[in-house]
Amino acid sequence: MTLAEASRLTHEVQQLGQKVVLTNGVFDLLHVGHLRYLQQARDQGDLLIVGLNSDASTRTIKGDERPLVPEDERLELLQALRCVDAVVLFDEATAETLVEVLRPDIYVKGGDYQLSQLPEAAIAQRYGGEVRILQHVAGRSTTDLIDAIRERFCP
Repeated sequence: MTLAEASRLTHEVQQLGQKVVLTNGVFDLLHVGHLRYLQQARDQGDLLIVGLNSDASTRTIKGDERPLVPEDERLELLQALRCVDAVVLFDEATAETLVEVLRPDIYVKGGDYQLSQLPEAAIAQRYGGEVRILQHVAGRSTTDLIDAIRERFCP
């Protein structure tokens, strides 16, 4: 979905009095921590839009070795999840533009973040949106998976 399409969808859903939830991330090597987080995010409202970092923006924030899974495959995986209503690919390092354009009722991030780390939070709060930090699934991250693979298979 393009940003313009997501904006129209957000507006339509909000006109019906329903709540739009937005989250974002890389979602490289999709794992149970991602799934539980996205399910929690969907439970916060009526429609869940996921902003997906493009390959270029992922390299900017995670380094040249990431992502492991290309953006088109990460997009396909996220779209296949029942809890995800729409996915928007974006090239920026942060989701500030997504929050500014979509103006979700609720912007959520995982418990591995703090409010002070989220430039998007100020934007959401400025227009009256809520920002929620959801529970983090300890020991379940792409970095943890990469480390386990290196430890087990790369002597």
